[in-house]
Amino acid sequence: MVSRGKSRDRIEPSFDDEREDEDFRLDADDRVVGGRPVRAGAKKAASSAKRGKSGGQKKSKAKSRGGGFGLGRLIYWGFVLSIWCGIGLVGLIAYYGSQMPSASSWSIPERPPNMKIVSVEGTVIANRGATGGEALPLEEMSPFIPQAVMAIEDRRFYSHFGVDPLGLARAIVTNLTSGRAVQGGSTLTQQLAKNLFLSPERTIERKVQEVLLAFWLEQKYTKDQIMAMYLNRVFFGSNAYGVEAAARRYFNKSARDVNLGEAALLAGLLKAPSRLSPARDPEAAEARAQVVLQAMLEEGYITADEIKTAMSQPPTKAKRYWSGAGQYVADLVRDEVTMLIGKVTEDIVVETTIDMTLEKKAEAALTESLATEGDKVNASQAALVSIDGTGAIRALVGGRDYAESQFNRAVKAKRQPGSAFKPFVYAAAVENGLRPTSLRNDAPIRIGSWTPENYDQKYRGQVTATQALAESLNTIAAQLVMEVGPDQVIKVAHRMGIESELQNNASIALGTSEVSLLELTAAYAPFMNGGYKATPHIVRRISKSDGTLLYENNYLEPPKVLNDNVVAAMNLMMRSVIDHGTGKKAQLKGWEAAGKTGTTQSFRDALFVGYTSNLTTGIWFGNDDGQSMKKVTGGGLPAKAWHDFMTAAHQGLAPAPLPGGDFIEPAPVEEPATIGTIISDVFQGGGEERYSGDPVYAEDYPAEPAPPGDVTGSAGPVPPGEVGGGQGTRRTTLLDLILGQ
Repeated sequence: MVSRGKSRDRIEPSFDDEREDEDFRLDADDRVVGGRPVRAGAKKAASSAKRGKSGGQKKSKAKSRGGGFGLGRLIYWGFVLSIWCGIGLVGLIAYYGSQMPSASSWSIPERPPNMKIVSVEGTVIANRGATGGEALPLEEMSPFIPQAVMAIEDRRFYSHFGVDPLGLARAIVTNLTSGRAVQGGSTLTQQLAKNLFLSPERTIERKVQEVLLAFWLEQKYTKDQIMAMYLNRVFFGSNAYGVEAAARRYFNKSARDVNLGEAALLAGLLKAPSRLSPARDPEAAEARAQVVLQAMLEEGYITADEIKTAMSQPPTKAKRYWSGAGQYVADLVRDEVTMLIGKVTEDIVVETTIDMTLEKKAEAALTESLATEGDKVNASQAALVSIDGTGAIRALVGGRDYAESQFNRAVKAKRQPGSAFKPFVYAAAVENGLRPTSLRNDAPIRIGSWTPENYDQKYRGQVTATQALAESLNTIAAQLVMEVGPDQVIKVAHRMGIESELQNNASIALGTSEVSLLELTAAYAPFMNGGYKATPHIVRRISKSDGTLLYENNYLEPPKVLNDNVVAAMNLMMRSVIDHGTGKKAQLKGWEAAGKTGTTQSFRDALFVGYTSNLTTGIWFGNDDGQSMKKVTGGGLPAKAWHDFMTAAHQGLAPAPLPGGDFIEPAPVEEPATIGTIISDVFQGGGEERYSGDPVYAEDYPAEPAPPGDVTGSAGPVPPGEVGGGQGTRRTTLLDLILGQ
């Protein structure tokens, strides 16, 4: 609208040449977009562009201004965005960091304690503990191990500060180009932080905390310390934590002795321990090891020639999980250590009494016996215990295959020993006056309602005690129990080493009370060591990893449990078992050996326990479910396995005699009025006992008077062939009982 009073002349716009060079357009403020003013300059510029009236110089300026505007704005907003992202990241780190405990309270969690179990030679038998192996200092490991791990997991480990930006960027690019996650960007420090402090879940919070902990680890510990902690704790599959456990698990050797190819295989497992385990997929483990070797070559750790050497080595074949000689031993040691020193809270070394040479020979003897004859005779399991004169366990095998069954049949299983219990009956009788040459009548006998029979159901009439034990005559053993009393037999057995509860009845003569193979074997040891109790033990010494002594056993002064003459008499009789009795298959060339066979009802169990002057060894064959074997007796498969093991165990040793070569025949004395039970008790099938509860300890124990018609003077009264009625038709009189007719 024009104001009044002013000139009405209109001024026309001029578009002459002097205005063409001006940029005629509206400012940005004049432009309207979405209701806002838009400067007219833009419209004019667009119009001019359409008309094509701008000169070359004007076009150039327009392009310059337009391009500068877009790139500048991009840089500007990119810078702003990065600032805000940085602020957000700092805030995120601050938030998740505030959820963590104060850094001043952070500490490395204690590594689960390991129990290193070694033999008398210092050979590692096994490790027990959550990790499966001890922790090794970095300088003690094979140098190939840290090199292989760095080459494939963290090439800039010794140069980054806990987080590797270059490695992270490389992983991102690799994953984007491949379209999937094929490479991780975490450093070894980050992985250690995760393993030590965090859960495996993949969340932003855990990743932030991992980074913070990695910074803390790098500040507090040296690179070598971080590497050692990582290698001693990382999971390598098959329940192996740490390089020592993994080397033992897969190669049956220490991480100190790992070669290049083995180190590459271990490093390759870190990507997927369970899937790449050589115990599960040997081909995949070897393929991954080749990748590691190539990475080591690229990093300059090894040469091409070394790779050729490593590739020429045979593929790694991992041993079966926790298999081989010694695993039953390791379980027994672990249980015993807990009883000796309580809960294990730090790494310890347990020195045992086990001789690994004997241990492997024991395993081989049982494995060979079961492999060649087990199926034929329906015997699926076996066990062995071998101890020396002090009670030290030198070899122990608890079953056919530890990987299939960890139940220790040598220690935890209790079964009837059968006739292998008879030596305790004879020892009690010898203490009561029996001599190796004493006569007894092998004939049908009934004690109460029990009628013991011999294995072959045959009877031999008058036999010596030596012959009766050699041929394992049940009738004679039953008579001896009645002479001395079941409770006296129990006392002798307990005194010699049997710890299980024994039933106080006449059938104890045939080994009807259950015992373990370990205690039965240990109870035979006094026969071979001169009459001293041999308490079975397997732990010699326990110490910390730094050598501090925690425990040391002391079995230097065992109690005397048998008189010398009793030992001599027993060895004389028990040698006959192997020389010409039921245990002939156990004979050892050049060595004096003694022992006893044992077979339980329906051939469920078969045992042989025997000894030389060096070792006492017990062997059992049978089935876990109690199924009967096909007529396997103690003198068969067990005696042959005993022979095989003891022959190998004594190879190269000079033969030594058993105690008892100087056995002295005591002078005869008058026979006591009653032996064991009174006559009325014999007729009634048992009853009132007439014997002392204490063993006889005398240099010359009382001998038995000669029966009528015996001119040798070496035998006592012979019990009747039939007591209290029974299978015969002839009436037994009191005179018959006295005269043995």
